[in-house]
Amino acid sequence: MEENPPKIDKGIWKLSVDGSSCITGSGAGLVLTSPGGWMLEYALRFKFKATNKEAEWEALIAGLMIAKHLEVRKIEASSDSQLVVGLANGEYEAREDPMVKYLSHFQGMKSAFEVLRILKVPRAENVRADQLSKLATAEELEKN
Repeated sequence: MEENPPKIDKGIWKLSVDGSSCITGSGAGLVLTSPGGWMLEYALRFKFKATNKEAEWEALIAGLMIAKHLEVRKIEASSDSQLVVGLANGEYEAREDPMVKYLSHFQGMKSAFEVLRILKVPRAENVRADQLSKLATAEELEKN
């Protein structure tokens, strides 16, 4: 047992996101969990070409939009994308035009939340969102 268990804010929703881009398309995986443990999972397929960096941003923005529509006020989002987390937290400067646009869109969404934290997690801790993003880009989906 841990000596100092992490303090959990009961009012904070958790959002895990992952974007995926491959030859068959691009998409996102999202897992949104309420403070009480209620879970929503999404596999989103994008109808446009996106680089992996863009898919990571799209995943975060889609997850935050869903949370906003559910009137979530406090949220902690986690991503395994160093770039997205670094840009969102102001640790990196956006240089490429698409990254500037995504960052600007993200900044505009921040006011919808009382608390918005963006955390970098190791890929191993983002497994479910990663699986959902891979599902979203699976070739079989296109055959329908």
